[in-house]
Amino acid sequence: MTTLSQIAWDDTVLPFQLDLSDIRGRVARLDGVLEHVLAQHDYPPQIEALVAEAALLTALIGQTIKLRWKLSLQIRGNGPIRIIATDYYGPAEEGAPARIRGWASFDAARLEPSAGAFEQIGTGYFAILIDQGQGMVPYQGITPLAGGSLADCAQTYFAQSEQLPTRFALSYGRSRLPGQGERWRAGGVMLQHMPKASPFVSTGEASGEGGLLEGADILQGAESENWNRVNLLLDTVEEMELIGPTVHPTDLLVRLFHEEGPRVFDAQRVEFGCTCSADRVRESLSIYSAKDIRTMTTPEGTVTADCQFCGAHYIFDPKSLGFEATVAPDGTPLDAADA
Repeated sequence: MTTLSQIAWDDTVLPFQLDLSDIRGRVARLDGVLEHVLAQHDYPPQIEALVAEAALLTALIGQTIKLRWKLSLQIRGNGPIRIIATDYYGPAEEGAPARIRGWASFDAARLEPSAGAFEQIGTGYFAILIDQGQGMVPYQGITPLAGGSLADCAQTYFAQSEQLPTRFALSYGRSRLPGQGERWRAGGVMLQHMPKASPFVSTGEASGEGGLLEGADILQGAESENWNRVNLLLDTVEEMELIGPTVHPTDLLVRLFHEEGPRVFDAQRVEFGCTCSADRVRESLSIYSAKDIRTMTTPEGTVTADCQFCGAHYIFDPKSLGFEATVAPDGTPLDAADA
């Protein structure tokens, strides 16, 4: 049973809708994806936990973007933990998996092992960026860090920037299944009130931290009652129900929301994926002069680059880089190649 459940639901995001409450949501289960993201680096436990939480949020939020779009989460602060960054790449075509990657930047010397992970980000911001492809202006929304977790920050972001009441229930950590080694697993539920036909206009004070909006500030009347009721139902979820693997997401939805008319849609598969390549690195360096490239050249006479997401290591001939390059990537002199 465990094996069948894992095959069916691990590394998937299941969209659903509660027809009687005007609320939509997603259930996500990450297993191999999360293990692959974290295996690229030797992070301390606190950093692993934050990257795991960010990756799970990214899977839940990113499922709504269109084919070939890219959604990024960025958490930046002035504390020992400087950056948590994740990317979600929409499927290249219908039926294909989405891809997730993530990384963190931190000052190991300043980390406090006994302190909580989130508080060591310090003061900063939570941002969501959506890249719709070539020729389109990327969308970017930013809110201050608020609450005691990345999930709290995401809820604040949707209330403040999108005026959409949103709730996350997440669970993640290392686990060991019978006959297997220890590995990371994560699972979560996202609830979101359906967008209104007309824009939200605040008529009172915001009740969130630092004067930010919360979901309760946006809804009124029957909408507020529905939202509160469904959130109370989600409060009954147990951590092992979120992570699985013995509880199917569909069974979980029926257990939690059977009186709300749950309706599920096609699940979206996700996998680890990185878009780095030698050509992309060359393109990013194409704006530099030969003088600039010389400052990047190692004593061994090469220019190197490492991907922060997947750890790929690239080595280049400096003469092949920048807008004043004299040789092609294969070492052929450019004047000879053009002859």
